[in-house]
Amino acid sequence: MTTLAFQGDSQALSRTGLDSVANRVGVQAAEIWTVLAVETSGCGYLSDRRPTILFERHIFHRLTNGQYDDGDISDPEPGGYGPRGTHQYDRLDLAISKDRIAALQSASWGIGQVMGMNHAIAGFQDVEDMVAAMSASEDKQLLAVANFLRTKKLDLALQAHDWQSFALGYNGKDYKGNQYDSKLDAAFQKYSAGSLPDLDVRASQLYLTYLGYKPGAIDGVVGPRTLSALAAFQLDRGLGRSDTIDENCVAQISAALTATQPANA
Repeated sequence: MTTLAFQGDSQALSRTGLDSVANRVGVQAAEIWTVLAVETSGCGYLSDRRPTILFERHIFHRLTNGQYDDGDISDPEPGGYGPRGTHQYDRLDLAISKDRIAALQSASWGIGQVMGMNHAIAGFQDVEDMVAAMSASEDKQLLAVANFLRTKKLDLALQAHDWQSFALGYNGKDYKGNQYDSKLDAAFQKYSAGSLPDLDVRASQLYLTYLGYKPGAIDGVVGPRTLSALAAFQLDRGLGRSDTIDENCVAQISAALTATQPANA
């Protein structure tokens, strides 16, 4: 197995990480899940364990004074993304061949899609440090989101459940066109009623995805696809059949994942 650039430990969000961020922002878990559900990619990693990214050509254009304009990786206008997923790394790699630092700053990274150019706002010394954190864990990705919220004083809007102010600060003045404020309110009503994702289930889903199984969305909710993927994993490894997804289950899947990593990973 070849180790890809930006492929790190790629650890799933943990209870410790979630609680730490909630405390830092001054809210409960329901508010954090609200932000994750509406304002983020929902999962910080691709199936190949690299952080989720989106390459912004207009940012690269601006940071490099347009000297690499080609309509793909560099252009005055936003857009031209093409398919999400690994294609964004193809674009990033091409940009890196021109100017590595500008390229890393021109991509949004991880579960919160924090722009590399905002590394200082997110709590990092430089963009390389930020990218290393993005490759390590969703805990570190979410901490970057928390730092961003605090710097922008959006933690205050989140604490007050002022969804209009939060959406305006997070998405800009066009937030109403996508009804972000209404979506935030609806998500908060759901999560504050107690229907929170299960972090053991979510971690199992993510790690099963890394192993090539197909558990469906990384959402922390047990469904038929998750149970089918778990059953296939257990059968392949000669494990006893069980539908219970808890810390022991996560440990089994994580151990199998570790065993598949190359020695230099």
